[in-house]
Amino acid sequence: MELNNLKPAKGSTHHDKRVGRGAGSGHGGYSTRGNKGAQSRSGYSRKLGFEGGQMPLQRRLPKFGFTNLKRVEFKPINLSILEELATKSEIAEVNIDTLVAAGFVSGNDRVKILGNGTLTKTLTVTAHAFSKSAEAAIVAAGGSVVKL
Repeated sequence: MELNNLKPAKGSTHHDKRVGRGAGSGHGGYSTRGNKGAQSRSGYSRKLGFEGGQMPLQRRLPKFGFTNLKRVEFKPINLSILEELATKSEIAEVNIDTLVAAGFVSGNDRVKILGNGTLTKTLTVTAHAFSKSAEAAIVAAGGSVVKL
């Protein structure tokens, strides 16, 4: 077998429908477009979500909820991650730059420290927000909390 004699499997391909080529073609007359309506005419392009005149799905379903435009999105970081970072890197201060360098957040993220996990190291933690349990755990371990 060579590249020049490769063929598709028998029956897997077929010819394109050649429309508008006379009555003998089987696709003469209206050229498979039907009698009237938008789809029969040239220049027709179906609008996104159009269902042939039937009430579209996005209009049948009810609207609910709302989007708060002033919402502040935080990237959550648990105490377990801080503990892991402190043991691996032997650091005493954790800030946004440290977390970016470790690959936990990107430079634009706002960071919130959450209280999941335990903290044994004495750390100075700098972040945008802290949960009450995380703040208590950091202070209990002898560290300090700095809010940006």
